[in-house]
Amino acid sequence: MIKDEYCLVWEDSFDREGMPDPEKWNCVVSGGGFGNHELQFYTAEPENVCVEGGKLRITARKQERDGHAYTSAKLTTAGKADWQYGKVQVRAKLPKGKGSWPAIWMMPNDCRGDADWPLCGEIDIMEHVGWDQNRVHATIHSGLYNHRRKTQRSSSVVLEDVSGVFHDYELEWTPEAMRFRYDGAEIACFYREEPGFETGKTGWPFDKPFYLILNVAVGGDWGGEVEAEALPFTMEVESVRVFQKKV
Repeated sequence: MIKDEYCLVWEDSFDREGMPDPEKWNCVVSGGGFGNHELQFYTAEPENVCVEGGKLRITARKQERDGHAYTSAKLTTAGKADWQYGKVQVRAKLPKGKGSWPAIWMMPNDCRGDADWPLCGEIDIMEHVGWDQNRVHATIHSGLYNHRRKTQRSSSVVLEDVSGVFHDYELEWTPEAMRFRYDGAEIACFYREEPGFETGKTGWPFDKPFYLILNVAVGGDWGGEVEAEALPFTMEVESVRVFQKKV
């Protein structure tokens, strides 16, 4: 439940058919591995991204494009909507199959790619890899604490049937902490002032606006070996809502 101190500031319930609302979402068109040796090329084609029956569908397919063996889609709110602190809630059903790597995550406006990552920060509200079915992960990355150094601040939990039913993935982000809740249950809380952790910008670069990203990657450093016969991989999203505290 959202407490009275929060109010709804942005949402998409995907109640229009066809492509996602262009006033809310950008479709990334690009490939190149994205720093993780991922195998997909992101398109803005309807076979990879569309809204049908009140749900956003992001689908990875075995389909060659620009030297890549797979296509998929990646949506962002960059340049259209961003937030500093608040609650982000996404209701989603995840793909199944080895090599699938869906994610619900956030990046800051001041990040210019690998040149700035991980110092700029990254918030991963939910990640799932198909070779570890039903285990979902919440993670924050910074200059000192990130997966390249194997120091990322992360937690995971096994949910029931993430690919068969919808689950609610939530981040509550304040100046003091980040709390991750799945289906209303808190699975992780990372405190800014937690003993043993650096609180400066190299350890906590999260006091600035971040935008939202939804994507399905294929393979890569974490996605691993691809079970080609399991494709297509589809993530369905029923709703995205952002709440912030009343001023």
